[in-house]
Amino acid sequence: MSESTSQEEPKAAQENEKDKDGKQEATEVNESSEKPQSQPGSSSLDTSNNAAEEATNEIKSQELKSEGQLKTSTDSTEEFNIGVSKNIVVTKSAKVVFDLDRTIQDSNLEQLWKENLFERVEARTRAMQQKIIDKDNLKKELEKKAEKKIPKDNLAKEWFNIENMTVDDRVYLLDKLLPTLVLGVEKMLMQVEKKKFLTEVDIPTKFDPINYLGEYLMRNNPYYIKGSRMSGYQRVMREVTEDLKIHVTNTISNRVSKMKEKIKERQEQRENINNLKVKVANTRKQALQEQFNEWIVDPKGMIPMTVIQNVLHEFFQNPDFQFGSHFKPLNIADSMEPRLDKMEFIEYVSSQIADFKSEMFEEFLKHLCHCADEFREVIKMDMQRQMFAELFLHCDCGKVGFLDRQRTLALLETFYDQSSKMLRSLLRNPRQWPFIEFEEIDLPEFWGDMDNQKHIYEDFDNVLLEMNTLLSEKHASKTQSELLKNSEDQHEHDKHRKSTLSPGVPEQQQGTIAGPEPNEILTEEQDTESMGEQELYRESITAQGQHKGSTMQQGIYRGSTIEEESHRESVVERGPHRGSIAEGSGRESVSVVEEGPHGGSIAEEGPRRGSVTRKGSQRGSVVEDGSRRESLSQNGSRKGSHRESITGETYKGSTEEQEPPRETIPEEQDMDSTSQSKEDSILTESEKSRESTPFEHIEIPPQEEKTEEQICKEQLFTLSELQEEDPVSSRKDHLSETTEEKVQKDKACEPKSPQIEGKSWSGELFTCNWKKYAKCEDEEQANLIYDNSRFTDLHSIIRNIQAHKEVKGRSAFNGVSFNLLQFVQVLETFVGEDAPLSVSETLTSFFKKGYVETEEEKMSALEGARQKASQVRQRLLLEALFQMWDSDASGFLDLKEVDELLYEYKEGMEKESIETAKLFIQFPKPHPGDEVSLSPKQFQKYIQLIVSELNGNEDRALESLVEFLMTAVERSHIESLRNSARRKWLHHIQRAAETSGVSVEPVYTETFKALTQDAQVHGNKKISAHISLLEENQLLPERGTVLLRNTACTLDDAPFVLNKVLYRDMKGISFTVVDEGKPIHVPQVQHHGNIFFWDHSHRKTDQNGSLLALPLQDAYMRIFGVMAVDTLRDPQKINIFLPHEIKFYQGVANVFSTAYHYVHSREHILHVVITGISWLYNITPSITSITTYFIEPSPQQGSGYVLRNMMVTGPMGLTEIHRNPPTIFRKTCTFRDFLFRCTDSSEVVLASVYGENHIVIPLRERTGEAIGALDFNIGRSKMLFYREFKDLQKMMKVIQAACYEILGELSGEIQKNLVLEIENAGEVQRAGVLFFRIMLQELQESLQMLPSMHFISLLLYDYNPLAEPESLSDSQSQEAEANIKLIHDILMGVILFVDPDLELSSDLGNWDKCKLHINRYLVEKICAFDPTAKDVKVNLKLIGEYIKDHSRIEVWKFGNIVIEYLYHWSHICLALIEINQKLNDSVKPPFPSKTDSRVYAKMPGGNWLGKC
Repeated sequence: MSESTSQEEPKAAQENEKDKDGKQEATEVNESSEKPQSQPGSSSLDTSNNAAEEATNEIKSQELKSEGQLKTSTDSTEEFNIGVSKNIVVTKSAKVVFDLDRTIQDSNLEQLWKENLFERVEARTRAMQQKIIDKDNLKKELEKKAEKKIPKDNLAKEWFNIENMTVDDRVYLLDKLLPTLVLGVEKMLMQVEKKKFLTEVDIPTKFDPINYLGEYLMRNNPYYIKGSRMSGYQRVMREVTEDLKIHVTNTISNRVSKMKEKIKERQEQRENINNLKVKVANTRKQALQEQFNEWIVDPKGMIPMTVIQNVLHEFFQNPDFQFGSHFKPLNIADSMEPRLDKMEFIEYVSSQIADFKSEMFEEFLKHLCHCADEFREVIKMDMQRQMFAELFLHCDCGKVGFLDRQRTLALLETFYDQSSKMLRSLLRNPRQWPFIEFEEIDLPEFWGDMDNQKHIYEDFDNVLLEMNTLLSEKHASKTQSELLKNSEDQHEHDKHRKSTLSPGVPEQQQGTIAGPEPNEILTEEQDTESMGEQELYRESITAQGQHKGSTMQQGIYRGSTIEEESHRESVVERGPHRGSIAEGSGRESVSVVEEGPHGGSIAEEGPRRGSVTRKGSQRGSVVEDGSRRESLSQNGSRKGSHRESITGETYKGSTEEQEPPRETIPEEQDMDSTSQSKEDSILTESEKSRESTPFEHIEIPPQEEKTEEQICKEQLFTLSELQEEDPVSSRKDHLSETTEEKVQKDKACEPKSPQIEGKSWSGELFTCNWKKYAKCEDEEQANLIYDNSRFTDLHSIIRNIQAHKEVKGRSAFNGVSFNLLQFVQVLETFVGEDAPLSVSETLTSFFKKGYVETEEEKMSALEGARQKASQVRQRLLLEALFQMWDSDASGFLDLKEVDELLYEYKEGMEKESIETAKLFIQFPKPHPGDEVSLSPKQFQKYIQLIVSELNGNEDRALESLVEFLMTAVERSHIESLRNSARRKWLHHIQRAAETSGVSVEPVYTETFKALTQDAQVHGNKKISAHISLLEENQLLPERGTVLLRNTACTLDDAPFVLNKVLYRDMKGISFTVVDEGKPIHVPQVQHHGNIFFWDHSHRKTDQNGSLLALPLQDAYMRIFGVMAVDTLRDPQKINIFLPHEIKFYQGVANVFSTAYHYVHSREHILHVVITGISWLYNITPSITSITTYFIEPSPQQGSGYVLRNMMVTGPMGLTEIHRNPPTIFRKTCTFRDFLFRCTDSSEVVLASVYGENHIVIPLRERTGEAIGALDFNIGRSKMLFYREFKDLQKMMKVIQAACYEILGELSGEIQKNLVLEIENAGEVQRAGVLFFRIMLQELQESLQMLPSMHFISLLLYDYNPLAEPESLSDSQSQEAEANIKLIHDILMGVILFVDPDLELSSDLGNWDKCKLHINRYLVEKICAFDPTAKDVKVNLKLIGEYIKDHSRIEVWKFGNIVIEYLYHWSHICLALIEINQKLNDSVKPPFPSKTDSRVYAKMPGGNWLGKC
């Protein structure tokens, strides 16, 4: 009834409105049809008035017709609309809704009624509005026609006068009086003229002009006469009136006029802005069109859209611009298929940056240029990867999917040894980390090796130190030149500098500058060099190492950023090696100061060097002999030799003591001869290397060699760059630099080649298609099982297993072999980014010849591949069988039930084999009732042991046994569906842990969701649940040593349950579950008597329902909490839990326990990483930032994995930890794919992006797969100093060992190893000190391996230098005294640790007595010392006074292995003691809370760590 009433009322109202409208319109028509009666004297009007009358009649008739048409069309439209709405209502299909509230039905009906009414009203409103618009338009058209028929009388324009004093009166008269008065006067005058009153003056008449005029005005009053005809004069007068009204203030016309003027101005402004925008857009499009030519395109002249989207994404994510949420979100393409040609590129980019300001657009253009250059590097590296991938397939003759690791590394070592000096400067040493693993390095070598020659780059430290020497010389010369006040002094100074050169110096030495004495380099001024000087050097080096994409000037230093303590290390090495090293490099090279026999140093800067330097297209100097002389090997041993190359031409006496003079090349040659001599020198060095090595020398073909030489020329680093601001430089060099700059500008303006080293891009990227090369054993074996009809019942389960696999696409490191991704990555790390493709081609051909396998090795590899495939197949079959058998998803099987079916196999003939297999497996402890439960891993191991005891082939025996068990286990269709749904819910819990970003809150959410969904679907119950965890009872220990705290619960119970505490002396069954370790089911809680109810608001009579309490166990079967589920909120009075529900809840508890510990294990790993980073930052200042990533499954099903940016450590060592870590997708990393290359291959990656160099190191699981990565950004420096590089290795080795330990304890594979006393304080406290504990163990083990002679040599060190004090110079004696003080202080600090009673003894200040404590028991005391023990009481202040004054650099330069060990050991002990003293507030996990978006953390105890 209500619905019909609501429909009739609007209908009646609408009809009434129509009737009223019709009457009003009829009235208007009647009124308008009435015409005014003819006036007296109307016949005297002229023809213009008649025309006006005709035009007026025509206008009225047209208006009447239009109104009738509009009315008819409107009525018909409304009737049509009404009819349609009636049809919709009548024919609308009814919906049948079960169990729907009455209020919902009423609201739906009311909503439909309102929608119908609004539609009708809206249609009528639109029709009325259109009617008015059409009427106005028709009037305007008719008025235009009338104007054409009635000419205007422009005489009326004389009334227009905008004088301010009279404009108001004038407007009033023109508007109210004059239009009628003028016509009246005109009529009167026409009447007077007609009757000839003016000519017949004396004739009396009754005509009174005043009366006539009055009558006329009364008859033609505009207020009473509508639609009177209007003359041309009146029309013009009305126009004048309207124009004058504009100038009358505070009137509508005036305000409207002003509004129109403003609107017009705004329109003009808008048009100007639009025109300007169009011009700017066209200019930008032209700039983008030119910029498109900078990109490498595919054969069709197109660029992949995903590349451009990555460019935009990188720019929008730049924190310097602070876009925030203003930029448009990009839906980055998942593949390389969508492509953009030039016009599409311009349109797409323009649409994304339309709102950019000019400054921002300029920055974007720079970014595009950098990205275009980076894309060239990406394509070059991709070509290299494709070569290495094809090489892998060529070497993998048996198609087993892996190559031998040791043979691969041996070939790399051979290639490295046989390469020329110049080529070795580009390659990385394969004998060092990261090619060899930490475990493969002996402890003494790992912790105590301080040989700079073992750097990954040959002679890297020496070259960098020589750079510092050149910097100090440049700074000294610049300071000296500033003291010269006038040009005359400057001229005298230049003249004096030239005269200092001996006339007898060889021609090639002319133009060189004498350097300072060695002792002068160590002056106090240099040691106290200000930060401003360091910044000056940093800027000078950075200017040379600009981004390689734009300038392609990258080398050993890539714009090397020197560490903060560079002034301390800018010392030329002392010793018999007089000649310093000039290292040739790939993109830059350093010309070095050569120390002469008299202590002087000569900077090789001859005229010829300057001319050679200017030949390159970029600023750089050719190292005089980096590519002309072979390296000097003093002992014939490459590993222990100090390689030297002669700088410049042979200086008299500089190399006489080492070897005979080499053949010299004349210095005065032109550009072409210089280039030719370099090529000859490379061949000469190759020949000499072949003579000195038993291996065949690796030579690059002539064409390739030329390419490499040209690239090296363009990328060498020049000494003149350091001296370009030096006013003492020669004018010839200055002119050469000017010429060089012009050449650079000209070459910068030249268009870039569309090819890369003469090769065109195919349009495909290996990084996008690597899956076609990679081999996934799981998928292959799963496909084979799908094709086997014997296991049809397992197919759906195996598909779910594959779909629910944690993370796909990762390779496991095993230390024995390389798969394709690992092989490609290792070769790419070896070659580096600076080497041309010709080097990769040479390496590929070398590998094809050198990688040869014997038949036995091939057969062994095939057998290994077969066994691996068999293991994967067995695992899939047994895992699917377990899930099929465990239909309730409890996570375990009863051993008795399993044995009963196994004994029936082959009618009991294999019972003896089953019993034998039980002897080799350790089953878990039986539960009360002698029930033994098998987990999935235990079940698989049990079945595999049984199969190994059976006769015949193991694979066939396993398949036969699985087939038997599969058919023997009977499961109904309902059970299968229930099992599938429950497996899905359990997977959601585990996935929530894996994608939580190290947060346990999503795990709680998914756990309660699984419980409630199963209760509703499979139990028809409404449940409540909560989880309580065990805690140590510190506040009220008399109520029990532990308590249970409710950490999470369902939403309805939160006010009563959340954060509540249950003690042992309170009612409840939870502690019984904790003690017994088994579930307890209470069918009716109201009759139990020992149930604690959290909600006290209910009456006891309403407390009806069932309760189930389940223990939460870790991998060691230890109870850490209780999960309780009840039905107190269920409306049914009796609703107990069925057996299949109890089993599923046990499965939920098991999965929750796994997920909970998964999250906390990641938290502990992050805690360890923070500790390690803080330790490293104190002694390695060259690192710009460290970013920690974790791997998580991708939100999109089946699309691999993503990376989460967990935390970032900045330059000050402060770590920013994200609460909601940003997600990094693979498709957004076209230019930063080094992160995914690291996690894909589980190998270390060295990469350079946007001019910054990165060292990306994987964090591995115990299986060898990567769980995350640490990205070390070292800025523009190509590599760290060897000392910093070794400290980085130490930090990563300890962190990786801690990861192995944490993950092993999580899975139960290893037992907990509690070494320090502080580790018993709790899991969180243990994670905070685990890094130090492992490092302490490593150092203790290393000390135990040292022979006693190392300690004896330290005790005798102070006697040797002082034996002959006359033989030592001042600097040497000062250095000896500093070394003696270092030895005494470090040893005294160690002695005070292990013998704290010495502090109170009088022997403390007597070194001769203190050194007696250094005996054979000292190492034993050090190894047994626990700095966190309660009985340890040491004087930290006193020990700190001995140790803290010595820097890390000082210890490294001293180069003693014992001092190196004890230095690290003492600082770690100090840090652990401080942490132990602040245990309650310093070792908590520094992770964000619910209200924090991020937190900042720094490791406690950092004040005691060493400083640089």
